[in-house]
Amino acid sequence: ESSLRLPAPRDVRVYSYNFRSSLRWSPVKVDGGPLLYTVHFKTGAFNQWDEMNCTRISRTECDFPQLLNEPRWTVTLRVRAELGPAVSDWAESEPFVAERNTTIGPPRVSSVPEARSSDSLLISVAPPFASRRGDSLQYRVSYWENSTSTTKKEISRSNTLFKITDLKESTLYCFEVQVEFVTLSDFNIRGLPSAPQCYSTTVS
Repeated sequence: ESSLRLPAPRDVRVYSYNFRSSLRWSPVKVDGGPLLYTVHFKTGAFNQWDEMNCTRISRTECDFPQLLNEPRWTVTLRVRAELGPAVSDWAESEPFVAERNTTIGPPRVSSVPEARSSDSLLISVAPPFASRRGDSLQYRVSYWENSTSTTKKEISRSNTLFKITDLKESTLYCFEVQVEFVTLSDFNIRGLPSAPQCYSTTVS
């Protein structure tokens, strides 16, 4: 029996970006040919292991099926290595809740040129993922004059088109924007900031 035991996979982790999630692990190294891996999952609601869409696969990553992309579910996954009749012990991930554990990417940010004036800029943002019913997204905007003394100002908006006023004329201002995702349980995730972009006000 012991000769049929393989080492279990290590570094078993869920990686999640903008609510797209996958399980990854380090490859098991043994002599005797390429290993295959099988992944199971269970949710907090049903405490039983089910097959995922990754049975006897050769790669060391398994994407979540659509069924599991529920942001509020608690999901635990496990993976084992297989080589002919030999199998390893199961290696489990930490429980994962997308709504708390995903990484939110930066929003897309642009300026609306025809709306520029001497003292304001109109900024348009697009969320990094398609929001679902009940989601609340806030956009935290930092902006500063592109000069030697950079004092940042910050505003927070829930709409995707907003005007920033009280600016100096004919001046270059730079912006970065983060998404703040507020869940129904009032848990906040702050996303990654967008790369700074700079736009100039006009001359009056």
